[in-house]
Amino acid sequence: MTRMTTAVLKHLKRLLKREDGNAVVEFAILFPIFLSVFLSSFEMGILMIRQVSLERAVDTAVRKLRLGQIPNPTQEKLRNMICSQASILPDCQDTLLIELRPVSTVTWQPLSSDTTCKNRNISINLTPPEDFFNAGGSSEMVLVRVCAVFQPIFPTTKMGMSLKRDELGGYAIVASSAFVNEPL
Repeated sequence: MTRMTTAVLKHLKRLLKREDGNAVVEFAILFPIFLSVFLSSFEMGILMIRQVSLERAVDTAVRKLRLGQIPNPTQEKLRNMICSQASILPDCQDTLLIELRPVSTVTWQPLSSDTTCKNRNISINLTPPEDFFNAGGSSEMVLVRVCAVFQPIFPTTKMGMSLKRDELGGYAIVASSAFVNEPL
């Protein structure tokens, strides 16, 4: 071996024995994990705030509906009422869809398990099917389901990736309630 290769080998041995870069290696391995946990927690917190806000707004609107304080209820009137109560929901007017259906006292059939949400490719001004929004008659039980669709804040985190998505990448939150119309 030549003198130069011996000197290079000695220098490499000294570099391999040094430990002053260990913290950088640990940081490079662990930082993405901690960042992912933090962002997923933040995403979950925002999701829960939106869910609670929607539930509260739906309960308030259903209370007014049940007491007959909303004459001739329409999809638009209820949407405005819910969106004014749930101001934390982004783009509420364009993403909210309300389903009202009376329950048959003969069959007691509940709403279907498949929640109908707003197709964000279609304008909200399109009217839903006739039986989709029926406030029921006197002394009739009515089930209410409200669905809102939102974009995840951090879609690439573990939490953001595990949410069930629509075709545009948004996730849905659903609030349900029931009431009996006051007898006339």
